[in-house]
Amino acid sequence: MSRIGRKPINIPEGVIVGVKGNSVNVKGKLGELSYEYQSVIKIDLNDKIIEVNRDNDEKSSRELHGLTRALIQNMINGVSEGYKKELELNGVGFTADAKKSPFLILNLGFSHPIYFVVPVGINITTPKPTQIIIEGIDKQQVGEVAAKIRSFRKPEPYKGKGVKYLNEVIRRKAGKSVGAGS
Repeated sequence: MSRIGRKPINIPEGVIVGVKGNSVNVKGKLGELSYEYQSVIKIDLNDKIIEVNRDNDEKSSRELHGLTRALIQNMINGVSEGYKKELELNGVGFTADAKKSPFLILNLGFSHPIYFVVPVGINITTPKPTQIIIEGIDKQQVGEVAAKIRSFRKPEPYKGKGVKYLNEVIRRKAGKSVGAGS
């Protein structure tokens, strides 16, 4: 059996989980999420515990077993606590501004600013001009938005300029040696 899939999921206080057909709906203080799972997977909902089981031991069923359990756990964590990613801008003149409501305006050393449209369900704040905080209830969506913003100017290995995750370590390369003899 899947090690992840066989673990029961505890439902915290204030979270309502409903299973109808092949759909799981999770509602909490931060919002509501739903997920449609495959028919090979069976979900048993008890008082405060969810158990995910599968019909057979085929490879695809085993893969879906752990995946479904992890996605339901992420949904429960998202509606109760939420998810957060922090980005940091390194470089002279690199700034971010989220004060214009549907846009995040990025100045990343190009000849023009980048206007990033903030998706529905995501909240972006800029406490400092060089810091971006992305928050939301959907773990996948928060990660995709953070990766998209980072892709506008990935950190380069010589000076470290670019957009990086807060605790990301950039492997630095040595530049050309000055005065290398002939």
